Amino acid sequence: MQTTNSRRTFMKMSALAGFSSIGNIIGAQETVLKEGNSEELKNAYPGSQKIKTVCTHCSVGCGIIAEVKDGVWVRQEVAQDHPISQGGHCCKGADMIDRARSETRLRYPIEKINGEWKRTDWDSAMDKIGTKLNEIRTQYGPDSVMFIGSAKVSNEQSYYIRKFAAFFGTNNIDHQARV
Repeated sequence: MQTTNSRRTFMKMSALAGFSSIGNIIGAQETVLKEGNSEELKNAYPGSQKIKTVCTHCSVGCGIIAEVKDGVWVRQEVAQDHPISQGGHCCKGADMIDRARSETRLRYPIEKINGEWKRTDWDSAMDKIGTKLNEIRTQYGPDSVMFIGSAKVSNEQSYYIRKFAAFFGTNNIDHQARV
């Protein structure tokens, strides 16, 4: 007798298998991951407001309950009663807050000068990029450039990348979304 699993069941089981195989690694990193006690998980972040919203990563519209304190997104949980996500998240939606709050997130432009990365200002960076793109388009034509999206950008950001490629004069665009 063959049983059929839904995509949702498959994703849940895959996540469980992944977590069980890295359990020892997670346990060794106490400073990075802290297991919340039942009281912390049940109650809101101190002084925060829970806001029911949707994940902004793609256009599916999965449910998130964001906890916001003083205009800062401090914690999130899955909207269990949401009709689209039905109490779950994909790996990108679950990672949204980590990307927004990451200490290693690039917050300003950098340029490699004499083999070392140096901070530069936005105007200088945009001028250099624009000048180089115009030189390439003038010398080799607009189809000599390809624009590549990312699985880590939102639906709106993907739209802007596509529009920019069209204004540049090319249809050479792809997207890396192989999760």
